[in-house]
Amino acid sequence: MEDLEQIFLRSWRESHLTEIRQYQQAQPQPCPPAPSAVAPVTSAQLPWLAGLAASSCNDSVHIIECTYSLAEGLSEMFRLLIEGKLAKTNYVVIVRACRSPAIDSCVAVTGKYQARILSESLLTPAEYQKEVNYELVTGKVDLLGAFFSTLCPEGDIDILLDKFHQENQGRISSSLTASSVTKSASLDAPACTSYNLEPHHIRPFQLAVAQKLLSHVCSIADSSTQNLDLGSFEKVDFLICIPPSEVTYQQTLFHVWHSGVLSELGLEKEHMTKQRVEQYVLKLDAEAQTKFKSFLQNSFQNPHTLFVLIHDHAHWDLVSSAVHNLYSQSDPAVGLVDRLLNCREVKEAPNIVTLHVTSFPYALQTQHTLISPYNEIHWPASYSNGVDLYPENKKYFGLSEFIESTLSGHSLPLLRYDSSFEAMVTALGKRFPRLHSAVIRTFVLVQHYAAAMMAVSGLSQMKNYTSVETLEITQNLINSPKQCPCGHGLMVLLRVPCSPLAAVAYERLAHVRARLALEEHFEIILGNPSSGITVGKHFVKQLKLWQKIEDAEWRPQTYLELEGLPCILIFSGMDPHGESLPRSLRYCDLRLINSSCLVRTALEQELGLAAYFVSNEVSLEKAARNEPLESDAEKLSSTDNEDEELVTEGSTSEKRSPVKRERSCSHDSASSSLSSKASGSAPCRESSAQPGAPSQGERARSPQPCGPSEEGRAPGERQRPHAGRGPPSVISRRSPGLAAQPDSGPRTSQRSVQVSVTPSSSQLSSSGSSSSSGALVPQASRCSLTKACRQPPVVFLPKLVYDMVTATDSSGLPKAASLLPSHSVMWASSFRPLLSKTMTSTEQSLYYRQWTVPRPSHMDYSNRTEGRVDGFHPRRLLLSGPPQVGKTGAYLQFLSILSRMLIRLTEVDVYDEEEINIHLREESDWHYLQLSDPWPDLELFKKLPFDYIIHDPKYEDASLICSHLQSVKSEARGTSRKPEELYVRRQTARMRLSKYAAYNTYHHCEQCHHYMGFHPRYQLYESTLHAFAFSYSMLGEEIQLHFIIPKSKEHHFVFSQPGGQLESMRLPLVTDKSHEYIKSPTFTPTTGRHEHGLFNLYHAMDGASHLHVLVVKEYEMAIYKKYWPNHIMLVLPSIFNSAGVGAAHFLIKELSYHNLELERNRQEELGIKPQDIWPFIVISDDSCVMWNVVDVDCGGERSREFSWAERNVSLKHIMQHIEASPNITHYALIGMRKWSSKTGSAEVREPFSRCHVHDFIILNVDLTQNVQYNQNRFTCDDVDFNLRVHSAGLLLCRFNRFSVMKKQIAVGGHRSCHITSKVSDNPVAIVPAQYICAPDSKHTFLAAPAQLLLEKFLQHHSHRFFPLSLRNRGHPVLSVDCYLNLGSQISVCYVSSRPHSLNISCSDFMFSGLLLYLCDSFVGASFLKKFHFLKGATLCVICQDRNSLRQTVVRLELEDEWQFRLRDEFQTANAKEDRPLFFLTGRHI
Repeated sequence: MEDLEQIFLRSWRESHLTEIRQYQQAQPQPCPPAPSAVAPVTSAQLPWLAGLAASSCNDSVHIIECTYSLAEGLSEMFRLLIEGKLAKTNYVVIVRACRSPAIDSCVAVTGKYQARILSESLLTPAEYQKEVNYELVTGKVDLLGAFFSTLCPEGDIDILLDKFHQENQGRISSSLTASSVTKSASLDAPACTSYNLEPHHIRPFQLAVAQKLLSHVCSIADSSTQNLDLGSFEKVDFLICIPPSEVTYQQTLFHVWHSGVLSELGLEKEHMTKQRVEQYVLKLDAEAQTKFKSFLQNSFQNPHTLFVLIHDHAHWDLVSSAVHNLYSQSDPAVGLVDRLLNCREVKEAPNIVTLHVTSFPYALQTQHTLISPYNEIHWPASYSNGVDLYPENKKYFGLSEFIESTLSGHSLPLLRYDSSFEAMVTALGKRFPRLHSAVIRTFVLVQHYAAAMMAVSGLSQMKNYTSVETLEITQNLINSPKQCPCGHGLMVLLRVPCSPLAAVAYERLAHVRARLALEEHFEIILGNPSSGITVGKHFVKQLKLWQKIEDAEWRPQTYLELEGLPCILIFSGMDPHGESLPRSLRYCDLRLINSSCLVRTALEQELGLAAYFVSNEVSLEKAARNEPLESDAEKLSSTDNEDEELVTEGSTSEKRSPVKRERSCSHDSASSSLSSKASGSAPCRESSAQPGAPSQGERARSPQPCGPSEEGRAPGERQRPHAGRGPPSVISRRSPGLAAQPDSGPRTSQRSVQVSVTPSSSQLSSSGSSSSSGALVPQASRCSLTKACRQPPVVFLPKLVYDMVTATDSSGLPKAASLLPSHSVMWASSFRPLLSKTMTSTEQSLYYRQWTVPRPSHMDYSNRTEGRVDGFHPRRLLLSGPPQVGKTGAYLQFLSILSRMLIRLTEVDVYDEEEINIHLREESDWHYLQLSDPWPDLELFKKLPFDYIIHDPKYEDASLICSHLQSVKSEARGTSRKPEELYVRRQTARMRLSKYAAYNTYHHCEQCHHYMGFHPRYQLYESTLHAFAFSYSMLGEEIQLHFIIPKSKEHHFVFSQPGGQLESMRLPLVTDKSHEYIKSPTFTPTTGRHEHGLFNLYHAMDGASHLHVLVVKEYEMAIYKKYWPNHIMLVLPSIFNSAGVGAAHFLIKELSYHNLELERNRQEELGIKPQDIWPFIVISDDSCVMWNVVDVDCGGERSREFSWAERNVSLKHIMQHIEASPNITHYALIGMRKWSSKTGSAEVREPFSRCHVHDFIILNVDLTQNVQYNQNRFTCDDVDFNLRVHSAGLLLCRFNRFSVMKKQIAVGGHRSCHITSKVSDNPVAIVPAQYICAPDSKHTFLAAPAQLLLEKFLQHHSHRFFPLSLRNRGHPVLSVDCYLNLGSQISVCYVSSRPHSLNISCSDFMFSGLLLYLCDSFVGASFLKKFHFLKGATLCVICQDRNSLRQTVVRLELEDEWQFRLRDEFQTANAKEDRPLFFLTGRHI
């Protein structure tokens, strides 16, 4: 048949060439097309080749060739049928082959069996149920019952049952009473340790998938389409939509309850009730619409909540709502998913993200799908290139592993079929051609189960009326509770898709069980999707004992709660709806699944019921065969090897909130080994008829690690003869496909040696040995749950399905994978390439997206007709993974980490450090005692002394600045730290962002779209580049800067003409009182923080107009412009590309003063006085995130009562308050405190201080005209500038009741300055001691600015230059005109050489060292002679070159008092072209 198929395909390919080319052009090829090198088949060759191919089919296929029309061939076929010449023929192929290229052909199915299957598969589910119902109601099935009666030699089975019941009634009732007493007495005995409900936790796989989901949501938010604004959401809410199955509903409620997701999301803070949890799970039944409407209303009323709409089991009910309109009378639930989840409100709501979750995504992967391929998340593979990506103590056993177990060389075929059952069904099908085959199959199987139950109960003659497989199942079901001290048994799943037939099976089996007095041996449960679980009182009592439940009203509501219950679960419903099954499931009987399984989704869905987690410590095969089982890559199921999907953060899973998993609730490694120790190594006696039963070698293993449960062994042994009631002949019979193991004896005995050494390895798999012929060997009883932990269930399939699942094509791909993916889709073309075995899940998705189209009844059918070619919904995701793998736990974990991330987006880590050196601040004569003053009183403030000491905690490792106010006690200040530890050790606090926060580029909201320059309706804001030049004598050259000015910000500038030369930046007047804008332009120097810098001041300024300029280096201009297209950029000249923050501060200040002069000249022509032009600018760090104000209640002037509270305010409030200060132009520098949670009332009691200001300063460029920042500095340039300003006699004012919060940003800033070797192949780390070297030495030169090397060296190794100064605060180093950080162990005394400068009185000081850094002409010999030095004090002179070094020594007459040696000359470790700095050190004579 395959050859025939290929012949027709090649001939059709030739005649449909146009269609094929059209598809190949229209669709991108995600996979290679079918080979085209094969020669085409012409119309003349086709009949001959077809006949040749059919000749080997033993008349099964007959070829009819006709000339004019297919009708001619059909009449010929009917003639042959009437004549009886097609009795052995199943298929007739009619070919009309003429000279034209077009070929007509058809296939007629003439085989009775084949025609029956085909006609039954054409029935819709509703028609199928209707047909079966009709046959049951009209009594047609009575013929079957009569036939079965004739088979039994002793008459009707019911008569036999009644006879057995009467004969054994008295004996059985007494034995039952005795056994129940024994059982109740044994309840006080040690419990079975195999029954161990493990704690719920997230597995690494689930965490990895949750993180992938989060990553995809972030990708949607980060895209420029603005489809999701994560920054605008404060919390997460969700609704899980599930199919209308009561068990699935209860199971989902259970998962949600135990995951802790509701408390984590803040949805249920008080005691949770079941009614509260039910709000978050929606069963898609007739009542769903009301609940869904309230969900939509809730999402509309809460725009700042992100709602995640989870559509679980998403392949179910993909019927279009248009179809519902046609059939709404018959079934109101039809098309419900489309009506609810695809309604306009869901599609358009900006705060609803839809997540489809399914194991079978194929019907959602069509040409018309709403889900972008980029929004698909596939469950990752366990292994990649032999590496275990997510080490777990459980191994997933899915469809590909079941197929693997059937291959030759495997001892454990877990997929089987029942040949005797199939033979009987076929025979009855011929006898009763008018009965639906599902009816026949069901009655035969029920008959087999009834006969098997009778055979096990003692009616040994009935063994001939059942199959070996059914007898095995029944024996193990009835005997398993006897092997456990607590009565734990196994579950048999009997799948009966048709509900009426399931009811018939239930009634019949329950009747047989009752007549055999087995009601308390095992339960029979009818599982119907529309109703809950009904379990008898006796078994409910047992379950409550096992699970330690004290609630009198408790009843099992999910199949998972039937753990350990010996039962037959008759599972009805046309499709499973995601119900999870317990670990005690031992047999999955799918012999009744119908012909609707001939599509991939339906087939995998049925087989998915058996998917299982087994203990990873145990191999299911011999050790040598372990590898093929573990390799689940590139198989039929969705666990394909996904190299592109790997996630590596799974290792932290145990820390996450616990989530109940879908039947992955096997014991973890600890409880597994415990159960193996406690139950001993006695085998699970699930009857020796079962393939895979333990060998004698295993049985003889020593029960030494048994523990207390050995006491339960005796009752189990006494009941041993019970198994002997079955005939001995049964033992040797095998199910098909199971090979004997000739070497099983030696192998198992060898393994028993290994077991005695390591008890945990007793978790070994049964080895399928047949050597046990029923010999009674002393053994401990073994609970069936022990085996269940380490072996998946056995699956029985119809022969047709078995052949389809296990057959592979030429590439090794299971043929079932090539089936039509779903009933609701169809192939786009017959000429599609085949699926490949090596395809990943992503590639399979692309294949189906190209080659399948939805049928008209599919909800996606009309998607592409809505006007757009790209019909993807932007906020829709698809999560696919194998059945029962833990998807529910993964998406609940996703909700938790999404909530955490949203909270994290609304939170920020800010530095939280108390001020340093507080104890060194001495009481002075002057304090600012007017505690309630909103602004400083100028005259009072002038009388305050300046506090030289640095209190900013970021300078904890900096040198202390001495003043005459300090006591001169010598005390150590703590050990210095490594530079890399400085960032790590700083304390932070997590703060909730207020509505007045500054934001980075990740923040998007409606209010600030225009501010940011990103708006979906507009392109990026246009901007123009303007040169701006001014001369500066100190640099000796003209400075040329460039402004990038967006069109929207041009009103802040003056141009010679529109679009012409930039002349100046507009400045307001001192007298302006408007509250609509901020007067001071804000400059923010930044490097390496284009994404993370806090440049969005829209909310901080409360929407007020302000001028904000980013100061960037030339090489970073493009990237900053990309991220901040609507911001003004000031681009520094290229010579400053490697400069530090001092250069930026220097240029900002000089540019601002030059602009002030220009504005004074321009506005003077308009009649405005020069002193009325606003002289202040703001220089702000790029990490200032929020601002606070302290409200005080002084209780009257000078009162001791003082209370205060801090609150968050806008930067606009603070700036307008400061800008409104009286006499503000008399202040040179204004700043504020750095926020700290440790701030006490002492710090805020006085409203103003005269001290250092940092981070956010308001600078008077007019008063500070002659005080410059040092453009060479990298660190401490603000301290250096503060000291210069104060020594110039100018006022520095800190508003103590305002504070700034600084965000911890781990990238950019000073961290972007790296010191590396110029020799690229030198991998050795550079330490600060190597930053300087002797001149003309062969030292390795470093690729870093000389100034940076100098500062870093002095910070860590200045004690080499100033040994007397170490921990000697009474004798500091005298630093002239500059402040350089000499490390925390050395104190410095700053003096200015400028005339009329303010300096501390140094007459009392004996200095231990002198630091002269690039000193200018103001420093003279006479100036230095004023200071006194200790004998042996050291001197360090730093100059730009060796020549100026010598000139400085001569000019300052240093050799009079200082002794120099040739070897005391050094330089920074720079190459000559990098202009190193030179040092000369000397000792005081």
